[in-house]
Amino acid sequence: MVERCVKVYSRFNRLWHWSQAGSIMLLFFTGARIMGLHEVMPFGLAVTVHSLVAIALLVLWVFATFWLFTTHGWKQFIPRLTGFLQVARFYAYGVFKGEEHPYSKTLERRHNPLQAGAYFALKMALFPAIWVTGLAYLSYGFWDSADGQGFWLTIIANLHVLAAFAIGSFVVAHLYLLTIGHGFKRHVQPMITGYDRIDLNAEEEAYLEQKGLVRATPLYKD
Repeated sequence: MVERCVKVYSRFNRLWHWSQAGSIMLLFFTGARIMGLHEVMPFGLAVTVHSLVAIALLVLWVFATFWLFTTHGWKQFIPRLTGFLQVARFYAYGVFKGEEHPYSKTLERRHNPLQAGAYFALKMALFPAIWVTGLAYLSYGFWDSADGQGFWLTIIANLHVLAAFAIGSFVVAHLYLLTIGHGFKRHVQPMITGYDRIDLNAEEEAYLEQKGLVRATPLYKD
């Protein structure tokens, strides 16, 4: 295996990532206003912006899901136990001792076992929870007659907020992990340029060089 600088994130992949990140931040901000945590913007405007951004993000998710399945990118998010404990130990203890990361990225498995598990939970549990409760709340006018005293609306609203806080916790952890190891720039730059350092075998290296997806020199230094 040899480490090379390979283009692993397409334009759509990067557009999807940053659009999703920006939308989530805006949803957090407007959602906090709806909850009364700040008064930076009018309540009615916050509700409108929150609803429109959520619908736009849902549409983006439909296209992203189609893209993941047609490109087989979904395989990157399948969790596995092999190496999980070693990576968990590194983040809990080893990183503070200056140890090297126990996981090396490959073309087929860019995410380490801990990342894959976190992304899998996010995409298969938290995101569906936020979408289902959000759409149920937004469409309350169509089924309010079946909810006499607003009991189910309260349950749905609380579940929506709970899912939002869980996603918020993921975002905080995600940002924190970007600051450790090789540093923030090293972690973020691949999602800007599309290139990342990947361990390749001889066949993968030859194929990617033929496709023009390998850079001769790295984009960054340790």
